[in-house]
Amino acid sequence: MGRKRQQIMVLHLSNPNLESNTVAWAIYDGAKSKKEAQMTTGDSDTPPYASVLDAMRDGWYVIQFPTLPSYRSGYEHELGHLPYEYILERKVTVHE
Repeated sequence: MGRKRQQIMVLHLSNPNLESNTVAWAIYDGAKSKKEAQMTTGDSDTPPYASVLDAMRDGWYVIQFPTLPSYRSGYEHELGHLPYEYILERKVTVHE
C-alpha cells in the first residue's frame, strides 16, 4: 500500500475568472524523490492546464484564491507582480 504525498501547483491567470488563460505557473511535487527535480517552473510554451477550472476537472483542489488588487487612481497602469494567483493541491499515492 502506498503513502499519500502532496503536489502544489501555482497558476497565474490573465484575469480573476477561473476559466481565463494561464499566463505563468509553477509546480512543486512532493511525490518525487530527493534525486528528482521537485519544482517545475513555467519555462515551456504550454502550461500544464489552460485554466484553473481545467485543473479542477482533473482532480486539483483550489486552496487559495487571490486577493483582488485595488488600484489607486492614477496608478492603474503600474507594473508589478501578477495579481491573479491561484494555489492548487492534489494528493497522489506513492508506492515505495
